[in-house]
Amino acid sequence: MPSSPQSAPDVFTLFNLRVSIDPRSTNIIGKHVVGDYFDVIGEDIFLPEGQGFSLYALASILPLLPAKQRKNHPNDFMETDDLIADPDVNSGAVYHIARTGETVFRHSEVSGNVLPSSPSHHA
Repeated sequence: MPSSPQSAPDVFTLFNLRVSIDPRSTNIIGKHVVGDYFDVIGEDIFLPEGQGFSLYALASILPLLPAKQRKNHPNDFMETDDLIADPDVNSGAVYHIARTGETVFRHSEVSGNVLPSSPSHHA
């Protein structure tokens, strides 16, 4: 019997994310407004047509995104914290990271490395 894509040995799931400027923001510096956002699916970032996002805010948020895409220990702050302060101390912008769904990936389609044959390779 063929295995389903979910049970294939090289399959893994990541959360899709939406990063948006939160309504709790105050004194946003620049042309961005509450509600501006971008989506993250796998390694790709998607912005709505015609909308930008602050390069400096993006630089401060990017390191957090791979951890937010993964299921962590329930006590890990990545599971409970979803607001990020703007890196500019003069700006009151607040960014919200929300998990919006899940996408299934195959290791063989996203990596040039071959998985070890041992099932304990992730230990």
